[in-house]
Amino acid sequence: MIVILDYNAGNTQSVMHAINRLGYSCKLSKDLNEIQQADKIIFPGVGQASVAMNELKQTGIDKLLPQLEQPVLGICLGLQLMCTHSEENNTLGLGIFPTKVKQFNTPLPVPHMGWNKLQFNDQPLFSGLDQQAYFYFVHSYYAEWCDFTQATATYDLSFSAVLQKDNFYATQFHPEKSGIAGEQILKNFLSL
Repeated sequence: MIVILDYNAGNTQSVMHAINRLGYSCKLSKDLNEIQQADKIIFPGVGQASVAMNELKQTGIDKLLPQLEQPVLGICLGLQLMCTHSEENNTLGLGIFPTKVKQFNTPLPVPHMGWNKLQFNDQPLFSGLDQQAYFYFVHSYYAEWCDFTQATATYDLSFSAVLQKDNFYATQFHPEKSGIAGEQILKNFLSL
């Protein structure tokens, strides 16, 4: 069973549709038992960091998520909340990835919105992709580089576009909105 975390953050429906298009069924849930028993968990999100963290605390997902042993994929806000801290409203994250989330301070337009290439390492999440693939980003905050950075993107500065530690994976871009390349990322995650 694939569970998509339900914590009142945006973008869950487009992730569900993307999973269904790949031939998998999935379920939106905030039930801790269902989450614990899932084969794969997707932690998507569009929204504001502190509001989202409060939702996770109310359901107990904040305590459960870092303890999970099955593959977990964070997307966009999901990635940011898996880090230790976000500058967005001075929000403490889940601490899965030991890095901070900073606000873009650049002469370029913010949010960073649009298509970008990645520079990535050779690992299962990128199987079947080449360095020319483009992915869709929309964010005003970014995760700094750390030992678990598996791919970077550049928008005035270079930032963590993909993080991976043990069973935890996270993308700053939206694979569900990134066409064939994003579909490949989701396929690769679901076949881990």
